[in-house]
Amino acid sequence: MLLHDTALIYGRYLRQSLRSRFALLFGVLMPLLYLLFFGPLLTDLPLGARGTSWQVLVPGLLLQLGLFGAAFAGFTIIMENAQGVVERMQVTPVSRLALLLGRVLRDATVFVFQAVLLVLAAVVMGLHAPLPGVLIGFAFVALLTVSLGSLSYALAMKVRTPQEFGPVINALTMPSMLLSGLMLPMTLAPAWLDVLSHFVPFRYLVDAVRDAYVGSYTSAHMLYGAAVAVGFAALAVTVGTRVFRTTGA
Repeated sequence: MLLHDTALIYGRYLRQSLRSRFALLFGVLMPLLYLLFFGPLLTDLPLGARGTSWQVLVPGLLLQLGLFGAAFAGFTIIMENAQGVVERMQVTPVSRLALLLGRVLRDATVFVFQAVLLVLAAVVMGLHAPLPGVLIGFAFVALLTVSLGSLSYALAMKVRTPQEFGPVINALTMPSMLLSGLMLPMTLAPAWLDVLSHFVPFRYLVDAVRDAYVGSYTSAHMLYGAAVAVGFAALAVTVGTRVFRTTGA
């Protein structure tokens, strides 16, 4: 029943996304602008990392896509609460876990599709990366989306208005972006900032995807990144499910 319910919720929200094709493509606009206008500035610069500047920048942009997109996914729950959609779902026998999984899997599908578009644009601009590394990058985007989407929906279930939700998300995502090295490797930062960045879980994901993009699949960065991504996703889904159950969603 869990699989059936999850597929039901997933299909419902995926159809909504497909009907809004403009929003589907618009979501990749910001990382694409970084790629077009920021990427050429890094060409031939010593970035203190293996690979070309594109192999450094593109993994960061992929995870930036998942970070900002999934973190703000909870806005849809707030709108559904206002429209009575969540209340109507409360009277159905659908699994509460499925209500969460269907949403976050839809989000993962959308952001992986946008990540594919971003990588194709990067290839046109000069990115060279092994296909297994690119596929690993997509897997990390999906895991990050599931993690942050679950926490975002959980937070949105606890607040009532976008004015309460937005500032909290901004306060969490901006420091995470700056300290995880999405734009530039943290090895370029002062020692104290590099040490501080190790307390941000996204740092390990970024390092792992960058290693994947240069064909290093068994490095310590890859192992740490995979462990953090899977552990964070499991924890986030557990927290999100608990919130959905206790709030009767």
